[in-house]
Amino acid sequence: MVQIIGIGLTATVLAALLRQQMPSFATLVSLFAGVLILLLLVRSISGALDTFQQLTAAAHMNQMFLQTLIRILGIAYVVEFAADIARDAGESALGGRIELAGKIGIVLLALPIFKDVLDVIVRMIP
Repeated sequence: MVQIIGIGLTATVLAALLRQQMPSFATLVSLFAGVLILLLLVRSISGALDTFQQLTAAAHMNQMFLQTLIRILGIAYVVEFAADIARDAGESALGGRIELAGKIGIVLLALPIFKDVLDVIVRMIP
């Protein structure tokens, strides 16, 4: 975690210094640092995913729910990352459209779960 914080702070200072002279390089530094941080986080999250899989197996839950949840979280983080990069590049409107696309993607992924919940509710109603 200290490594991630160090990369983030170094990139922030470097981007702030470059933004005055070469704004395009500042955006590239932010992009590169963000990708590097994401890669480091993915590596550290894999252990937590194994634990979640063991818990869902022990609870006899459908693995589809866990897979959908992981995909939704992945979409949320990647979309936020992409929207922030667009905003850093001065494209606020594009950042908003990226977030909208991510929200629609999350809703589409969650539809099967909503359907299953509604099926359970309908079965419970006499």
